[in-house]
Amino acid sequence: MLILVKKKFMLLHIKNMVCDRCQMIVRQQLENLGFTVKQVALGSAEITPEPDEEQMQLIAAALKVPGFELINKEADKTVEAIKNAVIELVHHSDRSELSISFSDLIAKRVGKDYAHLSRLFSNAQDTTIERFIIEQKVEKIKELMEYGELNLNEIAYQMGYSSSAHLSTQFKSVTGLTPSQFKASEKTGRKAIDKI
Repeated sequence: MLILVKKKFMLLHIKNMVCDRCQMIVRQQLENLGFTVKQVALGSAEITPEPDEEQMQLIAAALKVPGFELINKEADKTVEAIKNAVIELVHHSDRSELSISFSDLIAKRVGKDYAHLSRLFSNAQDTTIERFIIEQKVEKIKELMEYGELNLNEIAYQMGYSSSAHLSTQFKSVTGLTPSQFKASEKTGRKAIDKI
């Protein structure tokens, strides 16, 4: 008689994952420790077997080397989920999602009321979700300007702005420079996504 044993997976919440490369590195670190990785997404990884306390410390140490951090508190997990939703929307989605209200998209992706998420984020990060979104959008705009493939009107459209003037106003509020001044400057001034 064959008995099927259902594997029990543990979901780890991980801070500072912002891209596909981050997911690959996390997967490699966990597999190097001997865990089977079921799935890796921005901000999380599902592994088996379920680690004991000593193994959790090994995981935390292994993830810390490339700049990641295990998250244990529920509030921290929610804040990281908000950040990951914003990063995904700004840096890895198409134009159609940017035209929808960010508050609706974040609430849907995180699965909680936006007013609650907004208060939680502001208390934990000393900034608002809206400001975090603007800062992420500005970094994406810098990237698009450096590529030089789109003009400012095209970038404004792609990033969901109503006009290039609106984009320029937000850009200057974050960087202190207009987009043309930024483009003319010799240094890029770009920030890593996880440092915003």
